[in-house]
Amino acid sequence: MRRCVALAATRFAVWMRRSANVRLPITSGKLHVDPNRAPPPTSPPRGPAQHNEENTMHIGIPQETRADETRVAATPETVKKYVALGHQVTVQSGAGVAAAQPDDAYAAAGARIGTAADALGAQIVLKVRSPDAAELAQMQPGAALIGMLNPFDDENTARLAAANISAFALEAAPRTTRAQSIDVLSSQANIAGYKAVIVAAGHYQRFMPMLMTAAGTVKAARVLVLGAGVAGLQAIATAKRLGAVIEASDVRPAVKEQIESLGAKFLDVPFLTDEEREIAQGVGGYARPMPPDWMRRQAELVHERARQADIVITTALIPGRRAPTLLPEETVRAMKPGSVVVDLAAAQGGNCPLTEAGRVVVKHGVTLVGHTNLPAMAAADASALYARNVLDFLKLIIDKDGALAINREDDIVAACLLCQAGQLVRAPAATSTAK
Repeated sequence: MRRCVALAATRFAVWMRRSANVRLPITSGKLHVDPNRAPPPTSPPRGPAQHNEENTMHIGIPQETRADETRVAATPETVKKYVALGHQVTVQSGAGVAAAQPDDAYAAAGARIGTAADALGAQIVLKVRSPDAAELAQMQPGAALIGMLNPFDDENTARLAAANISAFALEAAPRTTRAQSIDVLSSQANIAGYKAVIVAAGHYQRFMPMLMTAAGTVKAARVLVLGAGVAGLQAIATAKRLGAVIEASDVRPAVKEQIESLGAKFLDVPFLTDEEREIAQGVGGYARPMPPDWMRRQAELVHERARQADIVITTALIPGRRAPTLLPEETVRAMKPGSVVVDLAAAQGGNCPLTEAGRVVVKHGVTLVGHTNLPAMAAADASALYARNVLDFLKLIIDKDGALAINREDDIVAACLLCQAGQLVRAPAATSTAK
């Protein structure tokens, strides 16, 4: 038995020596390691690729501090891409928790988890909303700030410039094909339109679709959507999926086809003059204030249709101006008891004068919803879309060597730039949204 074992060991050693050319001396059937043999080469540790730190940027993602803000400016998906490009990323602990993104997910993507001071002290700070005074105080001079910074608020823009930073307001990106992937207004309005219908359905005390049961038939809810931009069109599509009967109105005649393609009826207010027709075309994809006579005719039509509606969703906004009144008090008074109004313009004065920003109130038997941050009520998807917008914008201001390069010849960069190294760049707004 011992001879068999020894013979087997000897044959194995010979096979190893022939196949791997490894020096294994054969002695009495036992294997011995040659002390003169060089150690095998070791593989480098796995992890992010090593980059020259001189050509990397430090990107910080702090937690949003506003009470109603649950979104985050970067997700593990975009953090992974920043790291792959050679940048250092610091995420404040807990920054993504409200958006269903735990610290572990960011760490796995290559980020460092730190404090608010760590994130705000980065060379590039990514935010959803404009920082408050305490946050600005923690930013280093010369840093770059990217977020939805309200470019029409001159007072806020002055505060950012006083902090000696460069600030980019993504809401100001032009409505062009090239800027579509950076269009934060559209990505967030899409969610707001969807959520507006879901919130309305929650407050509405009846079914949305028509039901035919043994106990009788329930009529479908009638929904009126005022304003058919991104939010309005999404509201139409969502209400249609829930089985509602929908009518929609917009100042721009070009959206008639889009409204009807989603299964809604377009409420047409004819143009009586060339001036009305020209103004209705809008500027840069945005609506313009219409003449008083057209507004009067629209109000008459809206009043008649709102009386028949169960749910009214208003979405009309004019950049830098107070929201236009589309649903006056006399119209609300004429609506059916139990009706619901969701005012997406609540943060800018509201399309209904009875709306109270940030509150849900009942007036004249009608529930008026004044939520000012509907996208934050779907924080996970809102953050994912916003983070991709930010990622695409950063590609415009970071050069191929990984350094910050603000090219003011680029139309997107120039439109978003509020201040550079503390110097005001954007002309003061004629009317601030804060007023």
